[in-house]
Amino acid sequence: MKGSKSRFIILCMLLTLLLYSSLHPHGIIYADPVVPPDEETRQMLEKSLSIVEIDSEIERISQRQTEMAMEQEELKIELLQKRNQIKDKQDRAGAIVRSYYMGERDFLYSGFLSVKNISGLLIIYGYYEIIMNNDKDILNTYQSEYANLEIMQKKIARNSVELEEMKNNLIKQRERVLALQQSVDGSLQTSSDPEAMQKMMNEFTLYWENVGLYEVKRHFRALSSAMKDLPEFVQNTKGIIQAKGSTYTINITEDQLNTFLRSKDDLFNNFSFHFDDDVISASGQSGEVSIRIEGRYSIVNDPENGIMFHVSKLIFNKLELPDTTCRALEEEFDLGFYPHKLISFVKATEVKTSKNLLNITLKLSM
Repeated sequence: MKGSKSRFIILCMLLTLLLYSSLHPHGIIYADPVVPPDEETRQMLEKSLSIVEIDSEIERISQRQTEMAMEQEELKIELLQKRNQIKDKQDRAGAIVRSYYMGERDFLYSGFLSVKNISGLLIIYGYYEIIMNNDKDILNTYQSEYANLEIMQKKIARNSVELEEMKNNLIKQRERVLALQQSVDGSLQTSSDPEAMQKMMNEFTLYWENVGLYEVKRHFRALSSAMKDLPEFVQNTKGIIQAKGSTYTINITEDQLNTFLRSKDDLFNNFSFHFDDDVISASGQSGEVSIRIEGRYSIVNDPENGIMFHVSKLIFNKLELPDTTCRALEEEFDLGFYPHKLISFVKATEVKTSKNLLNITLKLSM
């Protein structure tokens, strides 16, 4: 009996280890490194993590730059083909416009005046309709093709600007990495135990890449999923929406938002949002993993009207990650709130936070 019980306990332990290790690459289980209490070492660890994260951003930018450069070349080839295709339509459209201007279609009107019976009138009208419809089709086709040509030219121009911005951003991020690496190298040289310090940085880097990033993304993914259902929660909770003339206001308290999130995912049982003057923070801890996010909401209208959350600070286990990590998470996960999904004919015009309260102003969009 004792043997069966022991085997059952061992089996449970093995299953737990297998489940945990499957959540991380290569099935490796990483121990939770402890952040040292002294500020100098903590800053050094932050810099080493920033190097890793900015390196990832450089790789992402480089890949996107290569893809966009290829797309740009394809667009230029397509533009040249489009110009050749449109030239014939342009000549034909020009000939039609000139014919009307020079009076070359006047014979149709003369034909109408010369007919002596209804049968002749119908024949002339039939010719007239065929010619007019053909002229209209040629002019409409040319107009449509020309509009497409202009759209393509504008897209190429936008891509050129974006490629230049990427190039400048790439230079900037490489300079940042170089400066951080020089700072870390300098600290290592003056350290009493460079080998131990390097080992600690490696441990934190591995822990962030294999546990930390997974945990942070897990929270962002859960938030993104929950935010899709926030309009329904707002609509079904009495007192949140108030109307005055053509203006609607939404007031959500900390407690209401946290209650909503916990109803969507147990992950938020140990994770809370807090509203303060122009700042929104969210923090929580599970075991040895602690996460703190700070940011703000702003109104956006492109590609659609909504309230977008901008991450200004991300702290994992007391170590602050660089702004590149914040931007990457914003791009990957949509934490926005879209009022038109709540009331189809309104748009958000203002959003602000104060102590314990999120306030959104909506106006009629018609």
